Amino acid sequence: MIVYYNGKYMPKSDVAISPDDRGFLFADGIYEVVRVYEGHLFRLAEHLKRLETGVTALGIGGVDPAQIGEIVAGLIEQNQLGQGDATVYVQVTRGAAPRSHKFPPANTPPTIYGEPKRLNPLVSEPESGVGVLVVPDQRWARCDLKTTGLLANTIAHQRAFKAGAFEAIFCRDGMLMEGSHSSVMFVKNNTLLAPPLSNYILPSVTRQVVLELAAAAGIEVMLRPCREDELGEFQEALLVGTTVEVTPITSVDGRPIGGGKPGPVTRRLQAAFAEGVRRERKAR
Repeated sequence: MIVYYNGKYMPKSDVAISPDDRGFLFADGIYEVVRVYEGHLFRLAEHLKRLETGVTALGIGGVDPAQIGEIVAGLIEQNQLGQGDATVYVQVTRGAAPRSHKFPPANTPPTIYGEPKRLNPLVSEPESGVGVLVVPDQRWARCDLKTTGLLANTIAHQRAFKAGAFEAIFCRDGMLMEGSHSSVMFVKNNTLLAPPLSNYILPSVTRQVVLELAAAAGIEVMLRPCREDELGEFQEALLVGTTVEVTPITSVDGRPIGGGKPGPVTRRLQAAFAEGVRRERKAR
């Protein structure tokens, strides 16, 4: 696999990242994951905008979003990933400098790394649904930035995995927030509910796409807090994200949601999402 590292495309085995890199020392960086359908970079502009927001908020200079877009496209071309499904992971850190809590000089070049990967899309999970586990939200207070500091997320996801669940859903002060690596939505009274964006919720690209598709399909949408004690009242629940797309949740903590099977709103959104991907591919 050919990757990108600081200005060059090269075999992954040739990459040598400095032990002084602040991504390694402090998780001082951000990342994006772009979905690729038959060579089409899905919603690349939105991913680049979020990346720009992240580097600006963290004060990482020397990053050109347009260049990142060219890198992502170049990785698809370099690895001949124009057919089938794939993802491209891009990470930007503050660069390499002697270890210190204060930022290095402003002219320190950032470290930019990109890696593509063949993706085997989920098959059984979107069809039959998945189980999730609710866990306490112990992350830092800037979850709206897609940083590489994902230790709390990985611990939560491992806890779900050990419990036989597909994903972990963070709960803070009785409110359901998002998954360890996905967004979450619910259906109540035939209305699609999504927790409102805040510093504790990532502005997911796929989440926004699904909300737009729901509105276009005539599904009532409401952004409002979703309480853990409402779980027994929800007709449906679903995960949305770059790799899960639209995947039904059929159980939470071992208890069924909506009779334990995917519901009609989720099915409509799955169909609308698939059609949206087809339209974008044809329009490119």
